[in-house]
Amino acid sequence: MEKNENFPVNQEEEREEKPSSGLLEKIQQLGQTNVPQLSQDSKIHCLTIVGQIEGHMQLPPHNKTTKYEHLIPQIVAIEQNPNIEGLLVILNTVGGDVEAGLAISEMLASLSKPSVSLVLGGGHSIGVPIAVSCEHSFIAETATMTIHPIRLTGLVIGVPQTFEYLDKMQERVIKFVTRHSHVSEEDFKELMFAKGNLTRDIGTNVVGREAVTCGLIDDVGGIGQAMKKLNELIDASKVERDGPVQ
Repeated sequence: MEKNENFPVNQEEEREEKPSSGLLEKIQQLGQTNVPQLSQDSKIHCLTIVGQIEGHMQLPPHNKTTKYEHLIPQIVAIEQNPNIEGLLVILNTVGGDVEAGLAISEMLASLSKPSVSLVLGGGHSIGVPIAVSCEHSFIAETATMTIHPIRLTGLVIGVPQTFEYLDKMQERVIKFVTRHSHVSEEDFKELMFAKGNLTRDIGTNVVGREAVTCGLIDDVGGIGQAMKKLNELIDASKVERDGPVQ
């Protein structure tokens, strides 16, 4: 029996053939076909920090940015949500606004829930404090981290005062990184002020295992290792809070 093309298609069949508008919206906005509901499907929240970290000044629209005013409410929500037991931070950033980066780093470091960071591609400049702010940090074998002094772009007025301001801000970055990693202040400063490395600029570029060797990052690994470690930290946190299971 031939199918009559003029006969109306069953509504259930039509729904199966066409994705829902909600799914299409997720694909268009997030590039994902499935967005897990944290309250039902996952106890871990994934926070991505990519491109350039945007602070008080808005960057051109063609720049790939992570806006700190978007991240801060997310971190507050993660802390408040009882269904979220751990945080995974994925970094692939070139750096950006120093104060915005430090604000994000301080919030991540002060979370009461277990957190793990993973540097993929790059975690440069102010991305370094963010990478070390979590309870445990990983870096991919081919990922890089550029450590360099704080810089200013544009016109600089009042050179002595500006230098003093930059020096104090730089000291904040150094103290945060050394406090939340295994690198000493002397070694970190040596990496920061090294000459002749990379593109004849001041600073050092460390790749994968080098970041672990100097004490900046805890381990070399990828998403599998990061998730395994985060689940271990979550289990340990439960035991510390509730006591061992009988």
